[in-house]
Amino acid sequence: MTIPPAWRRALPAFFVLLAVVLLLYRDTASAMVEIWNRSETFAHAFVVPPISMWLIWRQRKVLANLIPSPSGWFCLPLAAMALLWLLGDLAAVNSATQLALTAMLVLVVPAALGWPVARSIAFPLGFLFFAVPIGEFMTPQLMEWTADFTVAAVRASGIPVFREGQQFVIPSGNWSVVEACSGIRYLMASVMVGTLFAYLNYRSLTRRWIFVGVAIVLPLIANWVRAYLIVMLGHFSGNKLATGADHLVYGWVFFGIIMMLMFMIGARWSEPDAEPPQAIGAADLALSAARVSAWWPSWAAIVVVLLAPHLALKALVLSEGPAEFALAAPEMSHGAWQRQTALAPRFKPVIENPSAEWQGSFQRERADGASAQAGQVGLYVAYFRQQDYQRKLISSNHVLVNSNDVDWALVASGTGSQTVDGQTLPMQTAELRRAGGASLGDASSVNDRLKVWRIYWINGRPMISDWQAKVVGAGYRLIGQGDDAAMLVLYADKAGGDAMLRAFLQDNWGYLDAWLRKTREAARVGAVAPRLDSAISAASSSAAQP
Repeated sequence: MTIPPAWRRALPAFFVLLAVVLLLYRDTASAMVEIWNRSETFAHAFVVPPISMWLIWRQRKVLANLIPSPSGWFCLPLAAMALLWLLGDLAAVNSATQLALTAMLVLVVPAALGWPVARSIAFPLGFLFFAVPIGEFMTPQLMEWTADFTVAAVRASGIPVFREGQQFVIPSGNWSVVEACSGIRYLMASVMVGTLFAYLNYRSLTRRWIFVGVAIVLPLIANWVRAYLIVMLGHFSGNKLATGADHLVYGWVFFGIIMMLMFMIGARWSEPDAEPPQAIGAADLALSAARVSAWWPSWAAIVVVLLAPHLALKALVLSEGPAEFALAAPEMSHGAWQRQTALAPRFKPVIENPSAEWQGSFQRERADGASAQAGQVGLYVAYFRQQDYQRKLISSNHVLVNSNDVDWALVASGTGSQTVDGQTLPMQTAELRRAGGASLGDASSVNDRLKVWRIYWINGRPMISDWQAKVVGAGYRLIGQGDDAAMLVLYADKAGGDAMLRAFLQDNWGYLDAWLRKTREAARVGAVAPRLDSAISAASSSAAQP
């Protein structure tokens, strides 16, 4: 097939623009490939770019009949995606930077070649978004739905079930719904393949959307049925079958059969391809080729937009001081709460790569001056500064307990708030059960259950929303105020735990906030982080001055 003159002149410049995008944002692209490689959930993304290029190649006759011409209006959404990438990089949010990079690759097409060209290959361009490794945020909800269905189905089968969180007990043994049981892998693969099938086999948008909807719902239901069948198979086999890694193999075999049936049924309503468009006259193509020299300003503007976020990053002044430092142990000898140095921490959350961390226990004195026998409150503080993709406050790797933790298990979670000195402190709440302690249904031992509260501290502002913390943190960096942040995790025995945690915050939040603020200032100049009692004394002296 002969390439028209206009395309022979436009394509080299277009490929240069794509190379500029990949070169400028190579770190983001490399991070995407790394996630594809290490996560089975997104392993399917390796085939997305080749499939997209093949789909574009199928449209080569249609493209040959179009006249490429830059569309300057698309520099505006391109600039918006560049800004999104900048904010995502400042907040170290992989999903934002990778989504922005993919969108920029897509938007370069209409910006450099025109809207008619982009419209003719709209689906292949949109298909590239399946390469963005995003969606794991749905895992907790999918786990919840899987547990709901499995427990309900097992009970409907006449088997008694006791459930607590994502764990449940039947007469033949204990079961737990973990990340691998969520069905997120099946869902991701099904939606991608189902969308491609709908595009290739249907011309009607109605049929396409119906099939995509089926490709979303079917793997969810199939995963629920799979989980139920695995529990029943283990139950009736005396836990000899489907209790180890083999149940994952059974799951993929079951999923493959379901997908094959979905495609076989969907193929019954396939539609023929549309007729190719008529060719454009040679005179029009020659005229377009003659105007190519006038396109260079538009292409130069695209390069400027792509360069802008990198120039902005270099212009921003990074906060001074070390990324890592020592966080001194807090002392509360001045108040009603005494630090218990002889007590080892009972629980520690899973937090990766903080700049500094501290953990300890406190006990409240009785009115007669003696220490209470009960009422201990544990405190864990993880401090972050100069955050990047390896060290950041908000990360999916930060959890209270892992699903395979041998000491503690998460049985409930939620949100709440407390008002302290007129300030509302939002918090995430949770209940933990000791995995090696009492049985699943036994709540008699207070030492086997913990109430946990978690609070984010962003440059002096308390919050609990992950996305809000990311946006606020990026905003502080954008205006040159640094990205210092901390995570505070408080915990106490379940019996009276809420009251103890509430009393601890009422008595000590002002001191904790002053300590963190002093820590921020000391860390910025590279000094030793202050002890809490020193920060409190300084705060009290400052408050006493007129």
